[in-house]
Amino acid sequence: MKTIKVLTVCLGNICRSPAAQGILAFTASQYKGLKLEVDSAGTAVFHVGNSPDPRSIRALAEQGIDISMQQARQVKEEDFQQFDWIVAMDAANLANLKAIQPAQSQAKLVMFGAYQTGVSLGEVADPYYGQEDGFIRMREHLTVISEHFIDHLMSHD
Repeated sequence: MKTIKVLTVCLGNICRSPAAQGILAFTASQYKGLKLEVDSAGTAVFHVGNSPDPRSIRALAEQGIDISMQQARQVKEEDFQQFDWIVAMDAANLANLKAIQPAQSQAKLVMFGAYQTGVSLGEVADPYYGQEDGFIRMREHLTVISEHFIDHLMSHD
């Protein structure tokens, strides 16, 4: 099986998308025969070079997933050629990505929670301005989405 490259995207690349990157990579490692390469980025430049939010790091560490070494970066034009899938955490970031998507883009650009017709697990709420429990809910939501996404990849790609 070929390696499938996935880019997870949120606004600042310190909460949702690095968590999605960690959870998706961890979940994929449980599947035999699936080669997944995952990265994350943000549509905004706010936190470029920063580590993930400490609350995201803690929420994932509770599940044995270490995202502490990730560094925020902004989406770049080359991403649309390098990745098979670019998955946005919400409709606003999906719209931002569509606005910058080059005409010759090869990536499948979708909202992570609605990547397949008939399946909608919704937007991933941004926990940034909330408390720790929002990061736990984000982790749980991303875990469910990741499992469904991988099931889709295993049956279609």
